[in-house]
Parts: sequence; structure tokens; C-alpha cells
Amino acid sequence: MAQMTAEQYVEGVLAGDRAMIGRAVTLIESTAAKHRELAAAVLHELMPASGGAHRIGLTGVPGVGKSTFVDALGSRLVDDGHRVAVLAVDPTSTRTRGSILGDKTRMARLAVSDAAFIRPSPSAGTLGGVARATRETMLVLEAAGFDVVIVETVGVGQSEVTVRDMVDIFVVLMLPGAGDALQGIKKGVLELADLLVVNKADGERVIAAEAAAREYRNALRILQPSSPDWTPVVQLASAIEGTGLADVWDLILQHRDKLGASGALSAQRRDQQVRWMWAMVEDRLVSAMREHVGVTAMLETLEAAVAAGEESPSVAADRLLRAFFTG
Repeated sequence: MAQMTAEQYVEGVLAGDRAMIGRAVTLIESTAAKHRELAAAVLHELMPASGGAHRIGLTGVPGVGKSTFVDALGSRLVDDGHRVAVLAVDPTSTRTRGSILGDKTRMARLAVSDAAFIRPSPSAGTLGGVARATRETMLVLEAAGFDVVIVETVGVGQSEVTVRDMVDIFVVLMLPGAGDALQGIKKGVLELADLLVVNKADGERVIAAEAAAREYRNALRILQPSSPDWTPVVQLASAIEGTGLADVWDLILQHRDKLGASGALSAQRRDQQVRWMWAMVEDRLVSAMREHVGVTAMLETLEAAVAAGEESPSVAADRLLRAFFTG
């Protein structure tokens, strides 16, 4: 079958054709050199139709119920007339290059909705992979008419920082029972949070959840808010019972209204665009370097020398860079 043109991709995405949306995202995610030019042309044409969605980042420790929470909140939003897209950033094994991609099976209600689109996005083992594929996929989905885009991270490592830099609001899910859990929270993650949601606040865990919320509020008071226009809020919720979800959405809307009115939201997005550009420059330079004939010719030998302690990493790096820029 002949390769589709940029115009065909664009028309399909703007028409909301789910099959074409999926194909466009697959094109965007491709790392093959032959697809990059076509993907760039598609993104260029879709840019004017993007940017209108609520961009929400969501993270939390393993076991906090991220996918269940997204399923419950997303289903509620769909019932209210929204179109919801979910990008689940999956961990990709650096050893096998395999990816779990199990989030879709945990979003049973949302997965069958015509007003929802769920895309597990393997990170390819690098933050650059997360940044490029997820950011560009967001633009495609916004152009396709999805007005809420949720980016769910795995809750481990540094991907939270990367995702925070591509969304409007960052939501961190917490478990009931502060105590040891509070001590285990990285200060950096709390500094990223615009909204903390104590999930699983149901049944016998309500009292523990309320106590945890008080601890988290106290912890947030000693941190500098990321924006002078918004002070991070702590909210109780239960994805299983559906309680607190309306309050969570209301807080998301309040955040957007306040930052929108002050101009902070537009400024944040502009800053994100510029940082995205530089992230892409770095990502493509590394890719070009790895494919350079002069670099590949000495790479195996240099890696072995560094691994054996016969060559320092800095000297080896300088030799690779000279080969790349002078070759």
C-alpha cells in the first residue's frame, strides 16, 4: 500500500477519524528517518488547530490507583460532554526494549467510549522519547477535537519533571496514611504539584485519608508555589466510589481560570514551546551523532576502553564529538 500523504493524515485527524488519528500518532512515534519529514509536515499543518485542550499531568506512587482514577474521572468528563484523550507513559525496559502497556486494560469504561482515546506511549527508555512522542501526540489529539488530554506517568524516576513541562496542571495522587509515606515523598515531586489528591478515601480509610491530607497541607506550606497565581490544594477522592471527582475537576478549572486571567498560562505554554525546541535539538543531535559514520567507526572500541578503565569518559566524549563535527 502506498504511503499516505501529509494532506491525507491532516484531513483524517481534523475529521476525527479514529483510524487516521491512530495512524498519525504511530507516524509521530516512529524513530525511522524516512518518517520524520512526513511527520513534521503533518504537525505543521495541525498546529493551528491545536492548543485548546486542558493539558493535565498525573502521577503517583505505584499502587495509588492512577489508571483507575483516570478511568473514573475521564468517564465522568465524557458523561458531561467532554472528549478525553489519555496518554499513558509506560516504562520501557532498557534491557529488552519491551513495554508493559497495561494501562488500557485498567481503564475499562473509558476504553470503550467513542468520546475517549487511550494511547499507551512507550518511553523507549529515555526521557527524550517521552518528550518527543508525547508532546507531538498531544498536538494531534487536540487537533482531532479532544478537549481534555491527560498524561499519566509511571510515578517513578524523573519522567515527572519531563511531563510537568508539557502540561498546564500537574496532579499528584497520594495514598491515605501519611506517616512513613510522607517521609518517602521526594521534595521535588511535591514542588511540581499544583494539586494533591488523596485517593482511596473510602470505607475504613477515610479517617486515615483525612489525616494524610492534613499532613500534606502542612508539607506544602513550607514549599514555594510554582506560580504566584496559584497555591497547591489537597483534595480527598475515591476513584472506586466516585466521590471527590467533581471537586477535583472544579479545582482544575479554577487553576486554568486563575492562570488564564493573569496571563500566566499563556506565558507557561510559550516557555514550554521554547524548551521543547531545545529538547528536540538535543534529541536529534544525539541521534545524528549515533548514526554518523565517523562516530560508529570508533564507538565500540571507545566504549570498551571506557568500560575497562583505560580511557576516561570525558576524553572519550571529546574524541566522539571531534569525529562528529570534523568528519
